[in-house]
Amino acid sequence: MKARALGAVLVVGVHSDAEIIKNKGPPVMNEEERYAAVRACQWADEVVEDAPYTTSLEVMDQYNCDFCVHGDDIVIGADGLDTYHKVKAANRFKTIPRTQGVSTTQLVNRMLALSATKDAAGHAESGVEKTASPYSGVSGFIPTTRKLVQFLDGRGLPKPEDKIVYIDGGFDLFHVGHADVLQKAKAMGTYLMVGVWDDATVKARTGGPVMNLQERILSVLSCRFVDEVVIGAPYILSDELIKSNNIAVVVTGTVQDRSTAPEIPADRFAIAKQLGYFHQIASPRTLTTSDILDRIKAHRKLYEERNAKKEAREVAEIKLRGY
Repeated sequence: MKARALGAVLVVGVHSDAEIIKNKGPPVMNEEERYAAVRACQWADEVVEDAPYTTSLEVMDQYNCDFCVHGDDIVIGADGLDTYHKVKAANRFKTIPRTQGVSTTQLVNRMLALSATKDAAGHAESGVEKTASPYSGVSGFIPTTRKLVQFLDGRGLPKPEDKIVYIDGGFDLFHVGHADVLQKAKAMGTYLMVGVWDDATVKARTGGPVMNLQERILSVLSCRFVDEVVIGAPYILSDELIKSNNIAVVVTGTVQDRSTAPEIPADRFAIAKQLGYFHQIASPRTLTTSDILDRIKAHRKLYEERNAKKEAREVAEIKLRGY
């Protein structure tokens, strides 16, 4: 969002799995999932697949990019060099303030902590919460009303002629599976309203969340197919919510995250079904938030080593630069 505000067109380079493994360690999502997820972001105009980890002037010129943008955190490649040293030397680099609390490293650390809690009481979590680098560890993003307004920029109220579609869920660790089903839901009408469950509901249903309600709301709003969000949406869809928002279509996907709680006896879509508004749509992907957590759990040691290595490089660079 910050990068897009600096120019007319935003081209986003996404690294391949091979580049990430070489320079950082194992990615959580594979390259195809990440390419699709970035394409669903409302601020990305174009995506460059398999972008080099050390930003290339030749690639920038190929896509008619005037300058490169990155946060003010430190990014070091496997060669020990600043990955932006070439564009900085060419005076084609701009820095924006890094958003606190939402880096991949921090989210992975949250997932490691959550999986440890689920595995067994007393599981060692050293290296997960304690950190010597300001860019690593476990921290939370603190949203504000101003940030919410920024994410809503360009979205208008529904018009009288709009066909309003409603879909709900936890949307934890917002991923390409979410984005794909939202795109299909939007195609059922002209205005997509997304209900995001509160933290207590997500915890009761799946044992999460990794991201809190405010973070999940902004994640959903970053998706180009979404027009509006219902904050802390009810798990059982009510007649009042449907009628007060002029909802004409209620949808749910065929792929649901694994539940850790017994099902509520009442059909949560009963009202929508009575009104003839309910539709189930085929989820384009089988990926769920639980699948992502399983990836972390299955390769826990690799991710702990990944984050520890990244933190060590950050600390060394901080000392070198005298921060």
